[in-house]
Amino acid sequence: MDTMEKLTILADSAKYDVACTSSGVDRADAKSKGGMGSAVACGICHTFSADGRCVSLLKVLLTNICAYDCSYCVNRRSNDVPRAAFTPRELADLTIGFYRRNYIEGLFLSSAVLISPDHTTQLMIKALELLRFEYGFRGYIHAKAIPGTDPLLLQQLGTLADRMSVNIELPSAESLGRLAPDKTKDAILKPMGQITRGIAQNSRELVQYRHAPKFVPAGQSTQMIVGASPESDHRILQLTEGLYRKYELKRVFFSAYVPVVESTLLPSTDTKPPLLREHRLYQADWLLRFYHFSADEILSEAAPNFNPYLDPKCNWAIHNMHLFPIEVSTADYEMLLRVPGIGPKSAKRIVACRRGAPLSFEGLKKMGVVLKRAQYFILCRGQTLAGLHFSPESTVRALVDPTAFTLGVEQTSMFDVPDQTRLNAEEAVKWLAQAM
Repeated sequence: MDTMEKLTILADSAKYDVACTSSGVDRADAKSKGGMGSAVACGICHTFSADGRCVSLLKVLLTNICAYDCSYCVNRRSNDVPRAAFTPRELADLTIGFYRRNYIEGLFLSSAVLISPDHTTQLMIKALELLRFEYGFRGYIHAKAIPGTDPLLLQQLGTLADRMSVNIELPSAESLGRLAPDKTKDAILKPMGQITRGIAQNSRELVQYRHAPKFVPAGQSTQMIVGASPESDHRILQLTEGLYRKYELKRVFFSAYVPVVESTLLPSTDTKPPLLREHRLYQADWLLRFYHFSADEILSEAAPNFNPYLDPKCNWAIHNMHLFPIEVSTADYEMLLRVPGIGPKSAKRIVACRRGAPLSFEGLKKMGVVLKRAQYFILCRGQTLAGLHFSPESTVRALVDPTAFTLGVEQTSMFDVPDQTRLNAEEAVKWLAQAM
């Protein structure tokens, strides 16, 4: 089997792994002569999907020959699919060849478990050593850590990669035991903790020794499969919040489960991937990271799943109308962030501009405030927008998410999503009335 045939198989096998976003970092040898590529922010060519995922890297598996039998995985050992494996030299040559043709600016390297986690990680290390030391490649590399790998090998891999990730896979230990019997929660969280500690230690070393080797300078991320197990959106969001807090992850990625195998433990292959659910999770993740929301504010035990009609921020605002309208001339930054249509940038502009001059609705619009949404929740100098008349029902109609039922929620280049019927605003009002 030649290299291009292997690439066809292994690139296709990697398409369900979405945890690949690149952050600009400057490698220690970036100022040395020779070498090629760049990992600094301006040297990375990003192509982002609507939910922020980066698709600018060569995303490929080292091998899809797997010793594990995870029910949800197309590469599980019991599945009859074409198998292939790169040698470290083949993978390094392929990456450099694509880089020289300007196809890519970096590499996302994952792998099935070939023989054992240690053996697979050793092959990944050899490939990255060829890229870094023989070819002098300074471009961005994201490497997937395999649970169960020896800590010394993980440490070595972390000095070669810019970002690492350990897939948490499923939202609970119960689902993991049922669908992935070869993996355990502890085996996943242990390397995640090691990487977190290693990054913190490396940060301290770099303060004292500028030329110390960098360890995972772009941080770590993880991926969670959504829809293969019965956990609620609230449970998933609580787990996400906990991962950010405990392991200081850069991103938690969500992958709508694509039914690719028949199993009594999994949704039928006729089931459509829960793309809207994935979309809502990314919106809620944004609220956790940038809007100072907590998981229990966005969802609760009483309402554990996302509103299909309203995005999480609008849904929160509608359920907390007693807090609105707020006066933008005096409201604090935290409360401004809670207003639909006001983001971190526009909230900072409001706080800065109101110190020197009175605010106006026209001025708010120029600052980036989406008045189409925000107008129902704000006052400017004690007044609502001129001519605005609304009720709770009309507000809900105006806030219905127009992208939730279109192809705008499609996963990046993975499959075609059939047209979905656009749900009307009247149904949204009825749904909300029942939920409240």
